[in-house]
Amino acid sequence: MKYYLYHALSWPQLLQVAETSDGKIVGYVMAKMEDDDEADNSVEHGHITSISVLASHRKLGLATKLMRAAQYQMHAFYGAEYCSLHVRVSNRAAIGLYNGVLGYEIIETEKGYYADGEDAYDMRLYFNGKSHAVNKKAKGDKTNDDEETKDSVNNETDDNKKEAEALELKQGQTDDKNGSI
Repeated sequence: MKYYLYHALSWPQLLQVAETSDGKIVGYVMAKMEDDDEADNSVEHGHITSISVLASHRKLGLATKLMRAAQYQMHAFYGAEYCSLHVRVSNRAAIGLYNGVLGYEIIETEKGYYADGEDAYDMRLYFNGKSHAVNKKAKGDKTNDDEETKDSVNNETDDNKKEAEALELKQGQTDDKNGSI
C-alpha cells in the first residue's frame, strides 16, 4: 500500500484511472519520473510502474487510452523526453500493445529481472517521434532541427490529449467514500 501511496503523492499527474459512469474503477496506470543518473547528460523521462484493466473491460481500448494519458502528462507536465517500461518477455498481449499499438521499442532484454527469474524487455517510447538509435546518435549532435522536433512532439501530445479527454479519467484523486485511489 505504501508503494501506491508514494506514487500518488509524488507524481499525482501520472496516476490515471478509468471508471464507469457509475464510478466503478475498471483500470489504472501508475507512473513515475526518473533520470539517467549514470549518464553524463542526465535525461528526464517517465517510467510506467503498473497498469491494469479489469478482465471484463479489456479489448475496449482502455489500456491504450490510459497509457496515452500518462504519456501526455509525462511530456506536458514534467518535460519528459521518453517513457520507459519493463514487460515480461512471455507477456505477448502487453508487448503487442506497447510495440504494435503505442510504438514502444525493445531496447534490451534484462536477464532475471523478475523475482521468479523471468527476463524482461526494457522498452521505450521517445516523444520526439524518433527511434532510440536516432536519439542516441543525436545526443552528441547539436545541429538537430529543434522546430521539427517541437512539431513532432506537439502532434503526438495533441493526439494523446484528445484520447485522454475521450475517456473518463481521474488524475491522482481519491474516492472520498473509502479513501482509496
